[in-house]
Amino acid sequence: SGWSMWRYAPLLPVSDSTYFPPLHVGWTPLIAAPHLAQRLGLRALWLKDDSRNPTGSLKDRASAMVVARAQQLGVKVITTASTGNAAAALAGLCASVGMKAVIFVPAKAPSAKIAQLLVYGATVLLVDGTYDDAYALSLQASAEYNWYCRNTGMNPYTTEGKKTAALELCEQLAWRVPDVLILSVGDGNILAGQYKGFYDLYQLGWIARMPRLIGVQAAGSDALVRAWEQGLTAEAMQRGSTETIADSISAGLPSDRTKALRAVRQTDGAFVRVSDAEILAAIPALARGSGIFAEPACAAAYAGLLTALESGLVRKGESVALLVTGSGLKDVNAAMQSLAGESGYPIGRDPAAMRQAVARLQLA
Repeated sequence: SGWSMWRYAPLLPVSDSTYFPPLHVGWTPLIAAPHLAQRLGLRALWLKDDSRNPTGSLKDRASAMVVARAQQLGVKVITTASTGNAAAALAGLCASVGMKAVIFVPAKAPSAKIAQLLVYGATVLLVDGTYDDAYALSLQASAEYNWYCRNTGMNPYTTEGKKTAALELCEQLAWRVPDVLILSVGDGNILAGQYKGFYDLYQLGWIARMPRLIGVQAAGSDALVRAWEQGLTAEAMQRGSTETIADSISAGLPSDRTKALRAVRQTDGAFVRVSDAEILAAIPALARGSGIFAEPACAAAYAGLLTALESGLVRKGESVALLVTGSGLKDVNAAMQSLAGESGYPIGRDPAAMRQAVARLQLA
């Protein structure tokens, strides 16, 4: 299909195709996972695979929208702070239109993600600190040098870009809505975008109801979970820790916390937390059950689904959609860690050794 996120241009704030970047973003596959659904007792489980986007994550949607707006405004430089995926998305989309990207990244971000930025020609400023530190510096630079700021929580065009995943999901389900959408959450912008997409369709009368939205955070970076559990407003939230293997959802004080809390509360949804051990275990579990290789942040959503089923937040017999927000190729080290010592079986070049291995592994 030649369709992309711009199929929904009439529902987007930039609708003039003159400004659309040339990379094909969106209209990613919605994959049924019947084996996992049966195993988990769900009526249906769908995986919205946004790892198929040009730079390997859902955040290409936000960057495509931001770059379109930047071209409309005539700006020359865009800046952002990111632990990797938003940075790669911005770098790739800027490269496609010849625009300069200046990106603030925590120095501890996975080396593969930093390499991707450099390949695209972005200027990468490594921050000796957390994502929140990088975010603050990027805001300061944006103000001082009049660079266009892509940062989530500051630029509403990011939410508008990300909402297209929800629009696609509904159209791919013939305008039916799953009972639950489950997704990993860092800053809260993807969650806010999905809510906005579903809400737009609901207001238009294209869908009959809103799904329950369940956001999943890492236990080491769970500010929104704690706020939801304690009934706090976004204004009352305190900065939390950012210690998790899932760097893409590491945020001490989520910048889109107001929209994220509203999205969950207005859909009768929930927030859940999962440990790093559960996230790592979910990487091969999701891959072996569906064929999808997810980075830790996306695997967190699957781990969260298991937690939600165990606690009753998701009920047996319900239909669930899960957002695959980023490719496992983004963080191969985490995937290797998730295997817990598993490896291939050396057999040399000897047919007899091959036969022994086949017998030992009960392959025939």
